[in-house]
Amino acid sequence: MTDALILFFSAAIVNNFVLSRFLGLCPFIGVSNHLSAALGMGGATTFVLILAAASCYGVNNLILDPLGLRELDLIADIIIIAVAVQLVEIFMARYAFSLYQSLGIYLPLITTNCIVLGLVLLNASLEQNFIESVIYAAGAGTGFTLVLTLFAAMRERLAISDVPAPFKGTAIALIAAGLMSLAFMGFAGFAGTAI
Repeated sequence: MTDALILFFSAAIVNNFVLSRFLGLCPFIGVSNHLSAALGMGGATTFVLILAAASCYGVNNLILDPLGLRELDLIADIIIIAVAVQLVEIFMARYAFSLYQSLGIYLPLITTNCIVLGLVLLNASLEQNFIESVIYAAGAGTGFTLVLTLFAAMRERLAISDVPAPFKGTAIALIAAGLMSLAFMGFAGFAGTAI
């Protein structure tokens, strides 16, 4: 149980995919203008991460490895991710149409979002078992949602703040993202003492 919590906390906070590994920056900058869109994108990405981690583990270890077709794992992973994103897109278009419209092009771009493929490849390289892969995916998704939500809240505040003209817009957002990354790096010391 403790190992699972450490793995989850490590993926969510200490080794956050956005602020430590710099994966998933496209939606981080593009969708973080409004808090509701950030929460929706975080939830959709978390679902895709968990589904992709579980499915890719199963296909890679139960189908491709026994058949000696491990070379096809990247192709299979990309197809699984694309199917998972299509399922999320269909669900959102039917049941959360306003969120579907607010996410726009960024929702189908989860397919090419490097955080999803990066997680699947990282799970394979770390040789994690099924449970560890799913926990790591849930932690990565939670961390992505947390960072996206915090950044969206900061950007909403920055939009109404008195910011000097040269720093308005994307410039101040990138400065805030850098400071946020530094703050999250402070958690790295906790991981060293816990492990």
